Amino acid sequence: MATDASVGELHGSVLTGVGTQIVSGHHREGEVLTLDSIGVQYGVSRTVAREAIRVLESMGLVASRRRVGITIQPRSHWHVFDPRLIRWRLDAGERTDFLLTLSELRRGFEPVAAALAAERADEHQCRILAAAVSDMVMHGRSGDLDQYLLADKVFHRTLLEASGNEMFRALSDVVGEVLAGRTHHGMMPTNPNPAAIDLHDAVARAIRLRNPVDAERAMREIIIEAADAVREPDQD
Repeated sequence: MATDASVGELHGSVLTGVGTQIVSGHHREGEVLTLDSIGVQYGVSRTVAREAIRVLESMGLVASRRRVGITIQPRSHWHVFDPRLIRWRLDAGERTDFLLTLSELRRGFEPVAAALAAERADEHQCRILAAAVSDMVMHGRSGDLDQYLLADKVFHRTLLEASGNEMFRALSDVVGEVLAGRTHHGMMPTNPNPAAIDLHDAVARAIRLRNPVDAERAMREIIIEAADAVREPDQD
């Protein structure tokens, strides 16, 4: 008998597999799938296939209708802020263009969030930001990109939380997937740019000193630096 863990793994495998095939264009808009075909492809029961399809439907990737089947939906229906969808799109290729699109999104809210954090952050959040920068310095020097990524994600998540705006806070997973995408797909230099780390320190310092203008400016420069690095990847 399958355990709950194994069923969960099968569900996750089908969800990721079908989702990635949709975003990569392997399954095109208007194409119709069936639970039976998915079950055969992934070696799972109809129940497991159905649960995966329900999630994909909730993400806007498919529409399931009785006597019609599972129809692939146009991109205009996709819930583009879903972190899983962002991850699959990065996995599927065309990463540079997609990361630049996400950078444009980030420019629209993270600098504003930094300015708000300079007005609203509490002492604990300021300490977390400072500690995250310290960790980035240490792991950037050692070249431990996994730990650097962890510290970077903590920094940005804390900044969005410190903004005091629930809408910005809800976008923390989106930013996390952007940061992870660069690292996991080899789009980060072996040793992160010290200038980028200095900019994170400038944001943390401006927030601690209650300077929203400097916090906003430095946050915008972080995003610009990251976009420039994506356009011109490190050749070392």
